[in-house]
Amino acid sequence: MNKYTAKVDWIVGSDCDQQLLRLFLREGCQLSKRTLADIKFNGGRILLNGREATVRATVYEGDRVTVELPPEEVSPSMQPEKLELKIVYEDSHLLVLNKPAGMATIPSREHPRHSLANAVLGYYQEKAIPATFHAVNRLDKDTSGLLVVAKHRFAHDRLSKLQQQGRLKRRYLAIVAGKLSEERGTIDLPIARQDDSIITRQVDARGQRAITHYEVEAYLEHATFVKIALETGRTHQIRVHFSHVGHPLLGDDLYGGPVEQIKRQALHCYRLEVEHPFTEEILVFEQPLPGDMKTLLG
Repeated sequence: MNKYTAKVDWIVGSDCDQQLLRLFLREGCQLSKRTLADIKFNGGRILLNGREATVRATVYEGDRVTVELPPEEVSPSMQPEKLELKIVYEDSHLLVLNKPAGMATIPSREHPRHSLANAVLGYYQEKAIPATFHAVNRLDKDTSGLLVVAKHRFAHDRLSKLQQQGRLKRRYLAIVAGKLSEERGTIDLPIARQDDSIITRQVDARGQRAITHYEVEAYLEHATFVKIALETGRTHQIRVHFSHVGHPLLGDDLYGGPVEQIKRQALHCYRLEVEHPFTEEILVFEQPLPGDMKTLLG
């Protein structure tokens, strides 16, 4: 097995000349106290120009600082499984995956196996990657499409912050019942959990603000094919919003969608745009509609 989960390099700029390494790592590289402690006590290393150093060292313009991140332990409740994994992109810090419908993102007490997390841990085990599962965003079990998994805690922290800043963007394709009267629009309605359910959500003035933008791609005989952009990321947001305005997703029996033509909600995350947490490169990925949704389009 690899000794470290990943390594990250930085070159010291003129603005950090003659700083203590601790300050450079905390402020210049955004490593938290927890991450630094994890590196120090759990098997990581800090290198200054290729040599191991303590955080009390002084850095100078042009120096290379390298952090080798320690191995991570997998929770005993998370079992690695050898399952099919559709990898769209991979590097030392993240995975972009195309999740099939019918696969939960993480295991639950009732369904502890066959989730995306189990599959990723099985892949890590096969490739001797000493990491655990870090989902940056999630998709409902019966929603297909693109999502991001961080390969270590530091990447997860950075990607989560980028997501909060709106620098992880997702676009969806859906097929909703009936014909939308407007070719484009915005649904701006708060969402909260239903009082009598731990799963179901509803539009509720007591809830969190939720904003869904949509644009009609095509009108079908008894349905509408729409492209969707989320401004917020509430649980079941797309499903709840379209159900509330009288156009539930086809196949979404939880929110009143007809199930004659498809047995899961007709929802697919087809496009993902994310800023890389270390290189700052803008990465863009797209995946076509899965077969069951293509069939609905004829």
